[in-house]
Amino acid sequence: MKPFFLKSVCKDYIWGGNRLREYGKSSEKERIAESWELSCHPDGESVIASGEYEGMTLKAWLEENPDALGVYCEKFDRFPVLVKLIDAKENLSLQVHPDNAYAFRNEHDWGKTELWYIIEAEPGAEIIYGFKDTLTKEQFRFAIEHHTILDWVNHVPVKAGDVFYIPAGTVHAIGKGILLAEIQQTSNLTYRIYDYDRGRELHIEKALEVTRLTPAENPPLEPPVIREGFTAQYLKRCPFFTVQKITALESSVGYYDSFRHLLILDGEAFLEIDGKELPIKKGDSIFIPAGVFCPVKGKCTALKTFMSYTGVPTDRNIRIKERIIL
Repeated sequence: MKPFFLKSVCKDYIWGGNRLREYGKSSEKERIAESWELSCHPDGESVIASGEYEGMTLKAWLEENPDALGVYCEKFDRFPVLVKLIDAKENLSLQVHPDNAYAFRNEHDWGKTELWYIIEAEPGAEIIYGFKDTLTKEQFRFAIEHHTILDWVNHVPVKAGDVFYIPAGTVHAIGKGILLAEIQQTSNLTYRIYDYDRGRELHIEKALEVTRLTPAENPPLEPPVIREGFTAQYLKRCPFFTVQKITALESSVGYYDSFRHLLILDGEAFLEIDGKELPIKKGDSIFIPAGVFCPVKGKCTALKTFMSYTGVPTDRNIRIKERIIL
């Protein structure tokens, strides 16, 4: 098995802009609000864009090559993660996502926990992240019905490089003027709470059932690991995904027990496959099967998404950890 490039699926939503064209995304639609960079979701499947399987969907290829996922994906009944680029020209709706338990019971689907990495932010840009104070369900409903909900939520100014972990049940919204990467569970379940009177459907009763009525707590980042050839920083390790930000220079990317996905944020470099150097640039999306290692030559910044062990260490997992090359 060999690494390959992926072609993203572009989405046109009313709040989207067109900055993703600067990241190499193309679409005949008026806007590119989102590009789904790594996806096996039926609402938009990534397509292999290089090598002998070019034109095949990632999902179909993985069905023929399940070992490419690695052992940490064995506990999931589907491909576990979805990676997006999101360009918010206007405010997104105030929304919340259910957790797995609620989603399985009521929607026959997965819940949605996600992570945001802010790539670009205009001056004054902000997100909504949880509540200012703890509410009762009655206060939450009153604020929604009387159109004062934006007074109760936590407005957070953002800048490039900021990271926010958004567990299922956290009320949130991306504000206008922000371009970000989102790493999430493979789910498309969203319950809108407030939508700036744009006429789209709201999901108030479901939101009342699943929302955590407390302030959100964004955990601090782990310090970066600096080694010869690269710098790597964990942005999040959770049961649903692991994400690193890496700055690579003459380094290798690979892992024995999970696939790797690289989303290139900036820079120019080369990926070595079968002795050939393939150029990589801002916006490229690359899938690396489990057990495959490939050198990166040059300098680039990327988000690397994979699955990892996140529970209590065992002897086996300590041995696995020793074999990891960041």
